[in-house]
Amino acid sequence: MLSSQAKWLGCWLIILMLSACTTAPVVPETHYVKVARDHLYKLERWEFEGRLALTGKNDNWQAAISWWHESDNEEIKLSGPLGQGATVIKLTGDLVTIDRGDGQAQSSTQPEAFINQQVGMFVPVRSLRYWVVGLPEPTSVFVATADGFIQAGWLIEYKQMQPVNDQSMPRKISISNEQVKLKLVIDQWVLNVAKAK
Repeated sequence: MLSSQAKWLGCWLIILMLSACTTAPVVPETHYVKVARDHLYKLERWEFEGRLALTGKNDNWQAAISWWHESDNEEIKLSGPLGQGATVIKLTGDLVTIDRGDGQAQSSTQPEAFINQQVGMFVPVRSLRYWVVGLPEPTSVFVATADGFIQAGWLIEYKQMQPVNDQSMPRKISISNEQVKLKLVIDQWVLNVAKAK
């Protein structure tokens, strides 16, 4: 017969062994890997919602952002707290339209210069459509870094990735050069969906 001390010791050993067998769920990889992302160049439609902070030498602002992309069309909605001060930027080919909701929408065939004029800071919107997905713009050279790349004088860093369906998509992105720093936190991605009317 086993002594009561030996029984207790045996029970504790069993409990310890069982607890060692139960592990925390495996968290998907959350670091950026460019070579695993090239197939996303073929992604026709996507949208996301998140938060944006833009800092320049003389100004800074924050906004909620909703971005819808399809082929050569972009629709970016920026708004303050509780949807105040909503601005919609539509980019189709070389035509950009900015609507501040005042019935005075303005358009230009020079998207980046026009957005720069409106925002007061240069934002590389043509490249940004690739960078937010985690890709370098395909028509420009880039240099890979540990957690992103350098392209056209900008440092793009993917601070955190998130699982979306069977993909790994950016969650926290930092985009900066000597004049401007843009921080983007993406709360929700939807991939390959048609825009709701």
